[in-house]
Amino acid sequence: MSDVAKRNTIKDVARRANVSIATVSKALNNVNVVKPETKARVIQAAKDLNYAPNLMGRQLRSGTTKMLGLFTDSVSGPYFYTLVEAISHEVARLGYGMHVVITHDHQALMDSVLGGIVDGTIIFEHTIDDHDIGQIKEHSIPTVLLDRVDSAEKMCSITFDSFKEGYEAGKYLLNLGHQRICYVAGLDNNYDSNMRKAGFQKAVEDAGLDPNTMPILQGMFEEEASYNAVKSYLNKTENLVTAFLASNDLGAIGTIKAIQNAGYQVPNDFSVIGFDDIDVAQYFRPPITTVRNPIARQGIMAVRLLINMLNGGDGGKEERLEGKLIIRESTSLPRKK
Repeated sequence: MSDVAKRNTIKDVARRANVSIATVSKALNNVNVVKPETKARVIQAAKDLNYAPNLMGRQLRSGTTKMLGLFTDSVSGPYFYTLVEAISHEVARLGYGMHVVITHDHQALMDSVLGGIVDGTIIFEHTIDDHDIGQIKEHSIPTVLLDRVDSAEKMCSITFDSFKEGYEAGKYLLNLGHQRICYVAGLDNNYDSNMRKAGFQKAVEDAGLDPNTMPILQGMFEEEASYNAVKSYLNKTENLVTAFLASNDLGAIGTIKAIQNAGYQVPNDFSVIGFDDIDVAQYFRPPITTVRNPIARQGIMAVRLLINMLNGGDGGKEERLEGKLIIRESTSLPRKK
């Protein structure tokens, strides 16, 4: 006799509930033609038998999975906590399930996106390139992009207006009187980091200064990497800047800790600005001046746009969400030499 336990089938449920297989299928799929008392009997029989519907068979019959996919290479950090929570709540509210696929294996990720395991995708994956986007468009897979601006018949994007945010943050520091500002960058090929840097450099240029004189450090969107980069800069540089513009709040926190570790004070010696306005930003010491981004709104909009496309609605939308500069205690007039 086999050691493998027998898996109960829909026939077993039908036999236990004393109904037809068709009735079991309708009851478990919420088809209204089944009487409430019959539906209750079927559901109880399924529970008693630990019956799990054959989802793959259901998918083949219906052509849908009722599942959405979030594809990314990371879900760490406050930004992703807020984003994933907002997406998952909205997905559940609208009657769908969600697969979260986290991988650094590019081929595995594209196989998952193109493999039909979900009805539509939300992508925040910086290793996906233009060729990959072209494949997704060619296969007409309903997709919402969160880390780049692009669109097609079945593709939308929802990004922050990071160029404008970088411009406004840089302009604020320049208006305070800072003439030398360091940008603490995120990942090299990240849309938001690059757009914030470009906006900052345009503000510098519009102020009549040379962007090439403004140092750029690699903070990787991480507290530790930003701390190490700023600490090394402070130890090795003589003609120091008077302000740091970090590509996100974790970078700002790492920057402030490095400044304090070197014996300086924020904002008396250096001003610091971040981006996103994560929860800890207002409680940090000093409270961090930052650009507040509508992260939860980005996630909710992504789900709604995706499901709208699944239901036959138009794609082709490129949404840009505006942030708001929140001035706190980590910025001030530049120190007097």
